[in-house]
Amino acid sequence: MSSNCIEALPDSVVKQIAAGEVIASPASVVRELAENALDAKATRVTISLDPQLSSIRVVDNGEGMSLQNLRCCACPHTTSKIQSFADLQKIVSLGFRGEALHSMTQIASLEILSRPRNWEEAVGYRIQYGKGGQIVSEKPIAIAPGTIVTVSDIFADFPARRHALPKVSQQLKTIQKTVYEIALSHPGLTWQVYHGQRLWVHLSPGETPQQLLPQMLPKYRESDFQYVCREATTPEQGGQSYLELAVGLPDRASRAQGDWIKTAVNGRCVRLPELEQTIISGLIRTLPRDRYPICWLHLHTNPSLIDWNRHPAKAEIYLRHLNYWQEQTAHALNEALTFNPSSVPETVHNQRVGELIKAQEAQGSYQLSDRLVPEEDNELSILSLSAIAQVHNTYIIAEHPTGIWLIEQHIAHERLLYEQLEDEWQLVPHDPPLILNQLSQQQQRQLERLGLEIDAFGEQMWAVRTVPKILQARDDLSDAILELSFGGDLQTAQVATACRSAIRNGTPLSLSQMQEILDGWKRTRHPHTCPHGRPIYLSLEETSLAKFFRRHWVIGKSHGI
Repeated sequence: MSSNCIEALPDSVVKQIAAGEVIASPASVVRELAENALDAKATRVTISLDPQLSSIRVVDNGEGMSLQNLRCCACPHTTSKIQSFADLQKIVSLGFRGEALHSMTQIASLEILSRPRNWEEAVGYRIQYGKGGQIVSEKPIAIAPGTIVTVSDIFADFPARRHALPKVSQQLKTIQKTVYEIALSHPGLTWQVYHGQRLWVHLSPGETPQQLLPQMLPKYRESDFQYVCREATTPEQGGQSYLELAVGLPDRASRAQGDWIKTAVNGRCVRLPELEQTIISGLIRTLPRDRYPICWLHLHTNPSLIDWNRHPAKAEIYLRHLNYWQEQTAHALNEALTFNPSSVPETVHNQRVGELIKAQEAQGSYQLSDRLVPEEDNELSILSLSAIAQVHNTYIIAEHPTGIWLIEQHIAHERLLYEQLEDEWQLVPHDPPLILNQLSQQQQRQLERLGLEIDAFGEQMWAVRTVPKILQARDDLSDAILELSFGGDLQTAQVATACRSAIRNGTPLSLSQMQEILDGWKRTRHPHTCPHGRPIYLSLEETSLAKFFRRHWVIGKSHGI
C-alpha cells in the first residue's frame, strides 16, 4: 500500500471509468492486493491462504500508509494513483480505480495493519472495516514498516456465490497463475505463498524473467531459455520503449498446451491475441506437431498509448501500433533463436576452462589444438564449428570452442534449405515439360495454388512446365511434384521440398562438404530444430567432459592459478 495521499476521485473522473472492479474469486483478491503491494514499491510479498481459501492475508514491506490514508482507503473511489481525467489517460500504476478495497468490504471482512517507512511514525495502526468501508475499530499497534491486509469470511454472506466457485484445487491453480504472471512482470521481488501452514510457492528475485522461469517450470534449466531485451520506438513516440522476450529454445523447452504463451504491457499481464499469434507463427516450424512454445513477452511503452479502461480485471487493453509491435516481436524471436554469444551460455565459463588448459599445455601436460580455444572473444570465434569426422555417414562431429557438437547431417541441411526456400521460392521453366499421369482435379488445383504451370496433355496426362529450382536436377523429380500435389499450403510444400532435397543419412561426406553444411546451418534463423521440430545438434561441453573423465585436478589451486 502506498503512503501517498489517498483521496476520493471527483465525480467527473468516476463517470469516465468504464470498467469497474469486480471481486469474483479469491484469485481476484490476491491479484488486487499484490498489485497494491507493488505500487507501494515492495520488494517482498508474502501471501497466506487458509485451506478453504475463505481467508487471505497479504504482507508487504512497501511504503506503508499513514493513519489518514488508512481511514479512507476502503471508501468508494478513493486512490492515490490518479486525481484527474488526464491521469486516466496515462496510467503508470497497477491499481487506479480506487474500488478494490471497497469491493472487498462488500463481500468479506477487511482488516489492514500498516506503518509508513517514515521513521517519524513510531507505531502503525490496525483498522477493521465494515461494509462500505466504514471503520469498525481503530488502534495503534507495533509493526514493522509495510502493510498487512487480511480479507476473511470471503462470500460468507453470499452462499450462492461461494458454492459457484470452482474446487479449491482449481482455484489454487488460478492463484498460482496470477502470482506467476505478476512475478514475471516484476522479476526483482521475493514471493512466498503459504497454503495452510505449508510453503506452497517460493520465488527468488532475478534480474530477468529468464531466471524466474525455471523456478516456475522446474523440469527446465535457465539455459533452456533465451532472453532478449530490444529497444523500440513507436511511430509517433520520441521517448524510449523496449521489448523483453524470454523464450524456450525449441529443442529443449516446449509444452503440450499453449498455456505458457504470455504477454504483458507496462508491468501487467494482459491478453494480446495478435502478438500471441505472432509468437506461434514465428515458431511453428521449429516445434514438433501438437507442441507449443514457452514464451514471455513484455512491452514497455508510453502510457498514453495504452487504454486500461476496458476490462474489470484489466486483462484486456486497447494498445496502439499493434502492427509495429508485431514486427518487433518477430525480430526479437529471430534474435533469440539464432546462434550468438549469448545463446551459448556455457561459453563464459568455458573460457576460463580454456585458460586453465592453456596453462597446463605450457607445463607440457598435454597438447591442445588451436581451434579449441579461440584467440579472440568475438562472435565469429564463439560460433566457430570445425568439422573433424563423420559417424555412420549420418552425424557430423564438429569441434566447438566449448567442446564437441554432434550434428545430424540430414536435418541440419533440411533447416538450411527450408529457410532458403522460405526466403526465395523460385520456380523455373522445365524443358521438356514433366509429364504426369492420373492427376485428380484436387491435385491439379494444388499445384496451381503453389504457382506451378500445368496444362492438360492428352487423356489423363498433364504437362508441368515450371518446377521448384532446387528440385529440377533430381532424378526423383516426378515423385517430388506428386508429393507437393497432395495438399498443404506453400509453407508445407517448402518443408516437403527441403526434406526431399536435403542430403540423406547414409551419404558419405568429405570434410569440406561437412564444413559447408555447418557454415550454412549455423547462420540460419532457427538452428535448434528442423522444420518438423526435431533437434539438430547435441553439445558435449568441455565442463561435462572434464567431469566425466574426473579431470578436477585441472582447476585446483595447486597449479598456481
